[in-house]
Amino acid sequence: MPLTGAAAAMSSFEDADTEETVTSLRITVYHPGQMQNGIFQSIRFSNPEKLPSSEVVKFGRNSTICRYTFQDKQVSRVQFSLQLFKKFHSSVLSFEIKNMSRRTSLLVGSTELGYLNKVELPYRCMVRFGEYQLLVEKEDGESLEFFETLFMMSPRPLLQEHGWPAGKPTPELCRSPSWSTQSACPTEMDENEC
Repeated sequence: MPLTGAAAAMSSFEDADTEETVTSLRITVYHPGQMQNGIFQSIRFSNPEKLPSSEVVKFGRNSTICRYTFQDKQVSRVQFSLQLFKKFHSSVLSFEIKNMSRRTSLLVGSTELGYLNKVELPYRCMVRFGEYQLLVEKEDGESLEFFETLFMMSPRPLLQEHGWPAGKPTPELCRSPSWSTQSACPTEMDENEC
């Protein structure tokens, strides 16, 4: 005998797949020249993006290699990467962050990463290189297939806004004197740009 009315609705509700929550990273960015220079113009802010858990997410200047690009010659072609992993005997997904820049250290909280060094990303931390500040906040989810990123832009320096200690300066933090017409900071060039 077929189900009718409320019984049919209840049966389909009980049989429906439950939607899994996804692990998400909220990344709030700040750079002192973000408004004038269009540094973040290729990043879609306030728009969650769902990515496969197998993807290594790269950040840098090269748009053919990196998912998230910074329009700034001070940034390496690939600055850093994030990769999802699962610890043994755990259902919680974690991220590792790896410095991919040969010329700039990456500060993750108070840990300085040299080229190819990596560390597990804490639930909430400040990631810095040059004049860039990224507040990265992780929220756990159930899905092993996908994760999500959400970018926000801060109008003020994140270290000040969140009352974080400035710590030691990031290794590539430099400014040219106001009277100089050339930057005192090195820029990375491709071989064919010489």
